[in-house]
Amino acid sequence: MTRNPVPTIVVAQLLGTSLWFSANGAADDLIRQWQISQAQIGTLTNAVQFGFIVGTLVFGLSGLADRFPASRIFAVCALLGAGFNACFALFADGIAMALPLRFAVGFSLAGVYPLGMKLIVGWVPDRAGPALAQLVGMLTLGTALPHGIRFAGGDWSWQATVLVSSALAVLAAAMILRLGDGPHLRPRAGAPRPGWGKVFEAWTVPAFRASAFGYFGHMWELYALWTLAPVLIAIGPLASAGSPAVSGLSFAIVGIGAIGCFAGGWWSRRIGSARVAAAALAASALCCALFPFAVGWAAALQLVLLLFWGLAVVADSPHFSALSARACPPAIVGSALALQNAIGFAITMVSIQLGSVLVDSWGAAVAWLLLPGPLLALLGLYPLWRRRITV
Repeated sequence: MTRNPVPTIVVAQLLGTSLWFSANGAADDLIRQWQISQAQIGTLTNAVQFGFIVGTLVFGLSGLADRFPASRIFAVCALLGAGFNACFALFADGIAMALPLRFAVGFSLAGVYPLGMKLIVGWVPDRAGPALAQLVGMLTLGTALPHGIRFAGGDWSWQATVLVSSALAVLAAAMILRLGDGPHLRPRAGAPRPGWGKVFEAWTVPAFRASAFGYFGHMWELYALWTLAPVLIAIGPLASAGSPAVSGLSFAIVGIGAIGCFAGGWWSRRIGSARVAAAALAASALCCALFPFAVGWAAALQLVLLLFWGLAVVADSPHFSALSARACPPAIVGSALALQNAIGFAITMVSIQLGSVLVDSWGAAVAWLLLPGPLLALLGLYPLWRRRITV
């Protein structure tokens, strides 16, 4: 048996999920060359979200996520995502052609992110919380990576930036295919395979419902912040819109969330996953409330607030997955996580689109649009964080 499979899984997650925001890393060029608006960049992001939702619904409701080896699903979907992403770079010449290709990338990612979580649980169920913290940390870096590639590439064309993400996803597929599945979630010989609708059994478990409702509130804030990060940077004194500094700062603000995930995984061993999630939700809610006032602050203070927000906003995410995986029956872990993701990402579509449309008129006050998410998440998670639950 592989001695330490977690590093392989989390690095593959980093490389595979670089596909997610590859268009956002090239947003300034797309706005200029295609003559589109910031709201349409939000629409491009939502095409990925919608594809991911449809994909996770298919995997979750059909039971496919638990019918076939997770490593094979991950590898096939990473390769498909790489191909669709490359087609976007090479052939898209406007928003009409780009939207279906970004949808296809999102659909492919439905076999990467939730199946990566299942791989973790299958290999190391006894330390799923800290391991999932590493996984989501790498998802966060993967999300930030297109901004970093764009910043490092300098004068690269936007197509080159996007194609780098495709190459990384191919490498991710090879890594996971070589690793294979862990021994802990393999179906017993002769056991029936999950069919359509079996996943709904998870929703009869109160602990699963509490974790899922916390996750849904968290998702209202998370991807909207990641999408709006370049705009929020340009609102204040940090950088002007279109400057290379926007890409570098966006990479820092999104990418620092990986440190939040790693720190939260360590902390969860002491106070429990539910309480770590609650602390992160409270911190990000505070940032939502403060940011509109920060526009008048010195640039250094505004940057500190944005970095702290980026740190806190995703630190809770792995703990929702760990709590949900712990609560639901083992035979439907993959399907339950996929369905939870589907609903959560459907929520992100609303907040992303609203934020992208309203930011021009609301300015920094758009942060208040995100505030109900962490507040409602704290309320939904209350049955779990009022007592210590360690995963």
